Amino acid sequence: MNVDILKVGSLQANCYIVHKDGKCLIIDPGADENFIVSRIRRMELVPVAILITHHHSDHDKVAKPLSSIYNIPIYDFHNLFEQAHFIDPFRFKVIYTPGHTDDSITLYFHEYDIMFTGDFLFHENVGRTDFPTGDYKQMVESINKIKEYDDKIQIFPGHDEKTTLGHEKEYNKYFE
Repeated sequence: MNVDILKVGSLQANCYIVHKDGKCLIIDPGADENFIVSRIRRMELVPVAILITHHHSDHDKVAKPLSSIYNIPIYDFHNLFEQAHFIDPFRFKVIYTPGHTDDSITLYFHEYDIMFTGDFLFHENVGRTDFPTGDYKQMVESINKIKEYDDKIQIFPGHDEKTTLGHEKEYNKYFE
């Protein structure tokens, strides 16, 4: 499985093109629809679904147009249960991680030790909890849930650089 990172929109959110066997998932398409389409076309991939980690416009603004272009479903907190999922050829687990928003989810591709955390977890930081539906107590509970996972897991956040869970456990002040 490969992960391409596209910086999109004025907030430079991370949109991910996760691909394997000529198929791809689009994670958090927040802006720059034409850029995303051109990248998928250039890589000669067939999109199979769009996954949304949370509903802020910098992460979901062009999900519906892309869904129409490719005739593919959009999956998010409202239609993904906290369990294992299979969207051919991708296997992943959904972990509910509210705090930044009440609909925040983490996508865990356990075969590859990769998590897509949206704005729940960043490199040495966490997402703000002062937006509507944000909740600091829920953020702490979500952090405690994620702490149980293996240190070697790579974290692909909604903004900025990737990290590892081990690094966050050691250096992220919210993990104390």
